Amino acid sequence: MIDFLELQDEQYFYGNPSPLTMRFVDEVRIHVRAGDGGSGCVSFRREKYVPKGGPDGGDGGKGGDVVIKATSAKQTLLDFHFQRHFKAARGSHGRGKQQTGRNGDPIILEVPVGTEVRDGATGELLGDLTQEDEFVIVARGGQGGKGNMHFATSTRQAPRIAQPGKKGEERNIKLELKLLADVGLIGLPNAGKSTLISRISSARPKIADYPFTTLTPNLGVVRLDLGESMVVADIPGLIEGAHRGVGLGIKFLRHIERTLVLIHLVDVSTCDHGVASALDDYRKVNDELGHFSSALFDKPQIVALNKIDLLLERGPLEELREAFHGLGVPVHAISAVTGEGTQGLIWAAAEHLVRLRQEKREKVSVTSEDTESSEDQS
Repeated sequence: MIDFLELQDEQYFYGNPSPLTMRFVDEVRIHVRAGDGGSGCVSFRREKYVPKGGPDGGDGGKGGDVVIKATSAKQTLLDFHFQRHFKAARGSHGRGKQQTGRNGDPIILEVPVGTEVRDGATGELLGDLTQEDEFVIVARGGQGGKGNMHFATSTRQAPRIAQPGKKGEERNIKLELKLLADVGLIGLPNAGKSTLISRISSARPKIADYPFTTLTPNLGVVRLDLGESMVVADIPGLIEGAHRGVGLGIKFLRHIERTLVLIHLVDVSTCDHGVASALDDYRKVNDELGHFSSALFDKPQIVALNKIDLLLERGPLEELREAFHGLGVPVHAISAVTGEGTQGLIWAAAEHLVRLRQEKREKVSVTSEDTESSEDQS
């Protein structure tokens, strides 16, 4: 059992802090072009007392690459919303006296950690930047051309030819930000997701008694004992038909694709007259998950029966527990406002995380051992 130790005084804000330009941009398309290589030089050595010095034209420099690099200093892709075209420097041309041209400077585009980089035309995944300073080269600079000193032969001792530099790569790139979180909070609007994340972490999202108060994802960090911690992501609520664009749609579900566990909040404040509505709400949200991704639909879930402080009687809770147990889903009754039951919910999520992380490490270990074994046999 992992004990709940304390809340980490840390909050992640996503978006421009200015109230005039506050925007959470998590998907952009940009156009990148690497630098062209410099051309080789046609030159002959001309020095006093050295007649017919021969060719000495240098090579052109290599063009600059376009590099996309992850950094924790960025939280959104907002910068790329205003500037979408990027071009690296070209290589310098070669010069006489066998001087090679200067290589073009690369251009480094910084993106938030958790950004997926894809080819804009084919959708091919070029890189998944999940670590600080991880990078991918999306367009390589052209090679510099050879100078005429490379073309001298016994029969052609004074070549007047040189290679032009090669063109740099050019392509469209799609950047897609997926937040890095361990636990995702899902549910209908006003199920209490933002209240819960403000209760279990130091995150302070906007909370109000009307639907779609949360318009952008929020992250909160919960520190556990044994040096462990977990990151919880709160996303805008889902409603029936979200996959067809109803409400805010399902585009924000990408931000919980990396999570290991989902906490599914169900509002039980109206269950005094029956539990059918709560079960129906649970099915609606899961249907939307299935429309978005089968992998997301299959993630382990913990059901949190929220707003129990508003129930006149606790009888419906037992009926709901039995119903969800019949579905094979663990259930916790909580009140995000008063904090009742939230500590047990955190314990359950932490235990799931420890078990799933261990299984993931064992799977990676077995895969690496199989790879080494196959290499030894070959």
